[in-house]
Amino acid sequence: MLMRDDGAEQHGPRTEALRRALRQVQDEAAVADLLFLEYWQTRPTADIAACLRASQIRRANPALAAEIHAELTRR
Repeated sequence: MLMRDDGAEQHGPRTEALRRALRQVQDEAAVADLLFLEYWQTRPTADIAACLRASQIRRANPALAAEIHAELTRR
């Protein structure tokens, strides 16, 4: 089951790290996951499903997650 977060889809990528990563991704589900991760890092929620999803995406993409976090905290 693919969980979508409308906020992530509406805003698109905010960081250069994610824009670079998305150029290499061709799977729609992977694009949605990466957009979700970036959005979740800007607006974390206590929702257990969202936390688990973000955690799994971070674990699968640790370098990208760190780059996104670094860019977002610099702003």
